[in-house]
Amino acid sequence: MANVEHNSDAGIILDRRQIILGASAVGLASTLGVSPAMAQSAPKKGGTLRMGMEGGSPSDSLDPLTYADSIPINMSLMLWNNLVEVGDNGDATGELFESWEVKPGAADWVFNVRKGITFTSGKTLDADDVIYSINMHRGETKSPAKALLADIKDVKKLSATQVQITMNKGNVDLPFNLSDYHIIVVPNGFKDFSKPDGTGAFTLEEFQPGVRAVFKRKSGNYWKPNRGNFDRVELIYIGDANQRTTALQTGTVDIINRVNPKTAALLAKNAALKVSRTPGMGNRFCFVAHTDKDPFTNRDVMMALKYGIDRQKIVDNVYSGFASIGNDNCVGPKMKFYNPNQPMNRFDLDKAKFHYKKSGHSGAIELQVSEGAFSGATDAGQIFQESLSKAGINMDLKRVSGDGYWDNVWLKQPFCAVYWGNRPTIDNQFTSTFYGGKSNPWNDSHFENAEFSKALEAARVEIDAKKRQDLYSRCQELVSQNAGMVNYAVQDYLDAHTTKLQGLVPSGRYDFGDARIAEKGWFA
Repeated sequence: MANVEHNSDAGIILDRRQIILGASAVGLASTLGVSPAMAQSAPKKGGTLRMGMEGGSPSDSLDPLTYADSIPINMSLMLWNNLVEVGDNGDATGELFESWEVKPGAADWVFNVRKGITFTSGKTLDADDVIYSINMHRGETKSPAKALLADIKDVKKLSATQVQITMNKGNVDLPFNLSDYHIIVVPNGFKDFSKPDGTGAFTLEEFQPGVRAVFKRKSGNYWKPNRGNFDRVELIYIGDANQRTTALQTGTVDIINRVNPKTAALLAKNAALKVSRTPGMGNRFCFVAHTDKDPFTNRDVMMALKYGIDRQKIVDNVYSGFASIGNDNCVGPKMKFYNPNQPMNRFDLDKAKFHYKKSGHSGAIELQVSEGAFSGATDAGQIFQESLSKAGINMDLKRVSGDGYWDNVWLKQPFCAVYWGNRPTIDNQFTSTFYGGKSNPWNDSHFENAEFSKALEAARVEIDAKKRQDLYSRCQELVSQNAGMVNYAVQDYLDAHTTKLQGLVPSGRYDFGDARIAEKGWFA
């Protein structure tokens, strides 16, 4: 567990990268101290991993075009593999693409398909499967990964084990884009996702959306050494944070995600449990408005909202300090090319009053929130409402059902609670969230800015680090000052598990070890 620091007294595991980059800034390292990493036992087979998770709904599906939260992602990576994996060190490493080569300009790529891999059905993986899987997210598709692959001009088979990808515009981060969790590899022509046929370590035994899912390890040796160790995996939907904590404490489950920040320190004192924390790399919690719908077409209304939210109060009271303040562009302070000198949108009643008066708007502004969006959305909305009232801005806080929230509210209602997961690169973060205008189905603020698009495209092929930093810095400023996003906090990832569970390395991308604990873990 070379990338992890552990404090035996507190029971909290930290990502070493975040300690080096400044975990003390959020108070943890200075409070608890840092000691050498815990030794891990050698991986071994056997046992049933029981996962208690938030991040799903009764409408969940195994169709990758629908993945929008943690539970479908974790299920998918038990059954299928991606083309590229993001390693614990943050680098793009080969998965079903074993290796690749790129020509200068980053527009012409050749990828080598891993040999000797079979699907559950017995079919051998080949280039046709890869091409079909990539093309599911290109052209006329509702795939959230469409924007990430929009600059691909052609995907061509060179041989049964080699694929050429040609870009309209170069992108040095293409392998990271191909690591997106929607881009799983399925057999050529595959369509029935209720009957998974994958190259992952497990097969599906049972799936009750919103309730539970059960997986069984495939016979024989998994193609990844020391992975796919559990005989069975049971994933249980537990939306309430307190109920998840109780399930872990009573031994009903072995691991939980999204630990309640208010009880994390207390939970870590339990000698039988460990809390895994990755500071500043977690979910980006937001209130997002459609800037092509009134009153959010008025930039002064948006700036009044950005200056009128007491971000620090939310971080302190809702997340108990296990978060950092966001700046309305989803770029966290630990991300490469983050610009610490960008204009910061911070709580300022005078500026909020100024912009609101200038906007000429009157009447209530409706914000829809739900714990079905994320834990703490309602409490954060109440603080937002209270702080806006001090600036003379009337917010109508509407609490809506969590059932079907991502189908019925997000992308449909003009102002609502949203969270965005961390992405492996700043280009991936911007492309997923803000690039492509209306052609990007997940551009939830309907942001469109020609200068932003030009700068982002230039940064993708820029080799000079300083010039690339300047371009990404400009992108951050343009988004934070013009998009309809109020990204008020970047949460720390907080997972908790029993001490018998081994193999969890905090990831710089997603919780549960980049959503792969079922594949990577084992019992001591």
